[in-house]
This record gives sequence, C-alpha cells and structure tokens, in this order.
Amino acid sequence: MPRLQKATPASHTAFEAVKTVGLTLPDVEATITAGSPRLKRGGAFMAGLATHPSAEPGTLVIRYDEQEREWLLEDAPETYYLTDYYRRWPLILVRLSRVTPEALRDLLTVSWRLTGEKIGRRAAYAGRASDARRSR
Repeated sequence: MPRLQKATPASHTAFEAVKTVGLTLPDVEATITAGSPRLKRGGAFMAGLATHPSAEPGTLVIRYDEQEREWLLEDAPETYYLTDYYRRWPLILVRLSRVTPEALRDLLTVSWRLTGEKIGRRAAYAGRASDARRSR
C-alpha cells in the first residue's frame, strides 16, 4: 500500500491562499486531517492538499464536476492534471504554483456548490432511512 505524502511547510503556506478564499464561502470550515489541511462544508470534503504519492508536491485536490474537469485538463494541462488514483472520483488536481487567484475562487465556488449537493443527497437518504425504520 502506498504511503501518504506528508504536507510540507511550503505546501501549508500555499494552502493559506486556498483557505483564505474558501473561508469566505458560507458554512466552510478549515480542518486538519492526517496532518494535512482541508476545507469542508457541512463535514464533507471540498478541497485539500493531495496526499497520495501519485500527486506532485504542492498540489490541491478539489471536488469538481467530472465533465467540466475534462475541459480544464484540455485547456490548461500545465495547471490541472489527474493521476489514475484520483481519476475515479469527482476531483481535479491543481498545481498551486500555477493557479491564478481568480481561477482558485472559481474552483472553490464550484466545489462549494457540488459539496452542498452531496450534503443534500446525504440528508435526503438519511431521512428516507429514518422514515423506513419508523414504518416498521
């Protein structure tokens, strides 16, 4: 099993820009998971430093629409990429050294919206499960 990358001090510094933008969005919190900074909305992952060894150091992993990410990968491969490990999830990898502040804000806004949709689905499922238990 591959070992997770430890976030370097330089990565943590680069993540500060992500955190600053992310915390301007409603209901977003900054956390540390396994020693790596993350942004979450309603307890659900939005963005964080990539920790899998397949990712380059200084990489942000962010929830993103799978179809739209293909456009980003084609349009700006110097900024956005995927590895086989991350390809199976609705995520995109972002080289923090290459992303502009405007693009970062757009990415986090999309991630915020998608994470909200996930939270809504999770709540709806929990409600249906609760109703099913009550009707027994």
